Amino acid sequence: MLETNQNNTAALGPLPDTTVSVGEVFGLDVDITVPAYSQTSERVPEFDPTYIFDKRTTLAILAGFANDWRVLISGYHGTGKSTHVEQVAARLNWPCLRINLDSHVSRIDLIGKDAIVLQDGKQVTEFQDGILPWAYQRNVALVFDEYDAGRPDVMFVIQRVLESTGKLTLLDQSRVLSPHPAFRFFATANTVGLGDTTGLYHGTQQINQAQMDRWSITTVLNYLPAELEERVVLAKAPHLQNAEGEQLVKNMVSLANLTRNAFKNGDLATVMSPRTVITWTQNLTFFKDPALAFEMVFLNKCDPAERALIAELYQRVTGEELSPADAN
Repeated sequence: MLETNQNNTAALGPLPDTTVSVGEVFGLDVDITVPAYSQTSERVPEFDPTYIFDKRTTLAILAGFANDWRVLISGYHGTGKSTHVEQVAARLNWPCLRINLDSHVSRIDLIGKDAIVLQDGKQVTEFQDGILPWAYQRNVALVFDEYDAGRPDVMFVIQRVLESTGKLTLLDQSRVLSPHPAFRFFATANTVGLGDTTGLYHGTQQINQAQMDRWSITTVLNYLPAELEERVVLAKAPHLQNAEGEQLVKNMVSLANLTRNAFKNGDLATVMSPRTVITWTQNLTFFKDPALAFEMVFLNKCDPAERALIAELYQRVTGEELSPADAN
């Protein structure tokens, strides 16, 4: 006979005990309040006071927290999809667990397995919950990164949990688990479940459309407008928060956008993400030379056949030429 768990809310995590104004906390022009915790805890992500929120993505994530809706965020690499969820959770004081759902994560990792443990000085076999049942019974926002890289057997395990009223059945243990009332489920992906059509994301899979249909909200977070991306980069680079540094960051973002346009036109196979631009600014604290830092952070990742074009784009933006060693 299957056993049904009865959640002990106090033991496995309390319910939200307050609400916050989205306009005041996130700086968005909306009149919405969402549930939150008044106190932080050990699993709440670290608060980043410099973080800049994208309105559409933030509202989608907040809808997930407020209504127990499942939210999938897709978009290019380096745009801050997972960080967005973490920083929303940080401001709600909501515990958050982030897992990379790559091809090495197995069904056993997800569900659990028998393990040998010591009890009263004797070795005994005991079932240890995997990632999913552990989080499912707690007040945790579970975030699966690289969702479209998951193995098919793993994805079918997740499919039932996608329904907010669903239960997780562990047949090996004859257990049926009900979700904690404050359990929330998010995922990030580079594609929207249709597989990779660009060649950028090897290893991604097509996602069963019956599973895609179970996501309450699907939102896209791609590259920000140039002015907003400049603000994001400068917020992470206090050493460039001056007139000269601001111009340098403006050039960096302009170059990044040129590589993105070249990629869309089929002229480049590699693009500069916002993460790449931020890393470029960080490399400057050691290398000092913008061209050398650019070589280390981006140019050396590119196909040698494309480096002449990248050097041309660099010269167009900065007015300076890359050295022959850089460009060849």
